[in-house]
Amino acid sequence: MPSLVVRFLMSIAYSSLNAPSAFGDSLALQAGLAGDPIAQLLIALVAVAIVIIVGKFVLKLAWRLVTIGVVVVAVFYLLSTVGVL
Repeated sequence: MPSLVVRFLMSIAYSSLNAPSAFGDSLALQAGLAGDPIAQLLIALVAVAIVIIVGKFVLKLAWRLVTIGVVVVAVFYLLSTVGVL
């Protein structure tokens, strides 16, 4: 199972390194990182870490919005049950 994860992450890193950029070859290919599997794994792990960090902030905002929505709907429900609305 762990080798499958490593191969998956390495394939993501390899495919992102081989993607053409606006300037021709990517910076990572010019630096010579495409041939080293450990460097590819490092690039993939950094990319995953960035996704997790961005996702953490997005989920924090989403959690607040859902909590506010629950409170607002609960207040409207209670007011309609009492007969105010």
